[in-house]
Amino acid sequence: MPALVLLGAQWGDEGKGKATDLLGGSVDYVVRYQGGNNAGHTVVVGDQKYALHLLPSGILSPGCTPVIGNGVVVDPSVLLSELSGLNERGVDTSKLLISGNAHVITPYNVTVDKVTERFLGKRKIGTTGRGIGPTYADKINRVGIRVQDLYDESILTQKVEAALDVKNQILTKLYNRRAIAVDQVVEELLGYAEQIRPYVADTVLVLNQALDENKVVLFEGGQGTLLDIDHGTYPFVTSSNPTAGGACTGAGVGPTKISRVIGILKAYTTRVGSGPFPTELFDEDGEALRRIGGERGVTTGRDRRCGWFDAVIARYATRVNGLTDFFLTKLDVLTGWEQIPVCVAYEIDGQRVEELPYSQTDFHHAKPVYETLPGWSEDITKAKSFSDLPKNAQNYVKALEEMSGAPISAIGVGPGRDETIEINSFL
Repeated sequence: MPALVLLGAQWGDEGKGKATDLLGGSVDYVVRYQGGNNAGHTVVVGDQKYALHLLPSGILSPGCTPVIGNGVVVDPSVLLSELSGLNERGVDTSKLLISGNAHVITPYNVTVDKVTERFLGKRKIGTTGRGIGPTYADKINRVGIRVQDLYDESILTQKVEAALDVKNQILTKLYNRRAIAVDQVVEELLGYAEQIRPYVADTVLVLNQALDENKVVLFEGGQGTLLDIDHGTYPFVTSSNPTAGGACTGAGVGPTKISRVIGILKAYTTRVGSGPFPTELFDEDGEALRRIGGERGVTTGRDRRCGWFDAVIARYATRVNGLTDFFLTKLDVLTGWEQIPVCVAYEIDGQRVEELPYSQTDFHHAKPVYETLPGWSEDITKAKSFSDLPKNAQNYVKALEEMSGAPISAIGVGPGRDETIEINSFL
């Protein structure tokens, strides 16, 4: 049962799309198991660059079946737009499967998301404003709309009415907005039903049967470990579980079927949105990382906050996810620095702390404790093996591996599909 989970080991944007795409030729199914179109994966194939938000990266690999699992929240308009864009570029999207149990992002979820974030002012979370959080809230409150509901107009109408009973009160009386008409929402959602019907399936059954037949299934997380609703830097997190456990609940596959858990690490650290970030840089080094690394959010278009590598959060990701391997990305971005600081611990109230503090207050006040490693100036983008790297680059990778607690099995030395050094096979 070769089932692999691939997830972000920092705050997201680590390069999961490239890692998924690298494995795509050897994988039968690629499954998104949480999140929605608040995720952003960039995949470079030859001279073509693809920005994916809701669709699994495996959709770019011929022969691979991409799956949107039950744990994902789906905006039908975004889904259809993304499919259309790929079709226009000659990508075959016909094999896509969508769980009938996945929840639908409705127009009112998007409205609530935007007005709530605006209302919070300085206390805002930094959401993408795409309705993700309100949709997950509806799911937990048992007033959500699922994909399968689009095929029963009576049930759909009843569910929309139930959801809007409360939401319209909030919109009109608290936010001074107009009420949303039930009929208008139902009509819009029904308009998507036939367009997505060919993709809707019992994905839990499909995936478990595939594993029983020894097919290779890759579970692809959006966002990253430190954005997990339970294990991240709450409340500055996403509304789902990008950690490894989320793959089981978000796809309907038991934990005994998972064989490898691969964490994606950038050779430095970035974050989008609000929240604590101990190694964040506000100087010319931070600006250089942003510029050289092209650190702009795929989904939001916002500049990413940049900082040096944080081994404390890498160790935390190893522990929380049970990581078996790391894929280190963007090592090439660090070329040119004479010295590269790495955060090995925090100082909190005068005390050295080796592990991520459970207290959010402590984490907010954490100051990085750095060790400095010698850098390199040689171009590494043509390196095909670990021995091709400059000695200082090799030592940097080895140091990060030792500090992070799991072997680094692949290294990204450039944005292209072929600009990767594979040390140990993931399969």
